[in-house]
Amino acid sequence: MDILKIILTIIFVIDCIALSAIILLQEGKSAGLGTISGAADSYWGQNKGRSMEGALVRSTKFLAVLFMVLAVVLNLGVFN
Repeated sequence: MDILKIILTIIFVIDCIALSAIILLQEGKSAGLGTISGAADSYWGQNKGRSMEGALVRSTKFLAVLFMVLAVVLNLGVFN
């Protein structure tokens, strides 16, 4: 059981670092004055899911879920 705890802890640390880096790479959600003139409905606004920003959002969601699951598993007390 100690080996499994060490492996999960290493994955947890890597997940924490990756999650921090991906969050820092993302752009802010404030659209500024572009929303007044309708610039949010441009080609880039409509296809945001297929862009790099969309990939960052999807990977952030995945890493956040992995973070929560690993945090719960590591703190269950099974490894004591």
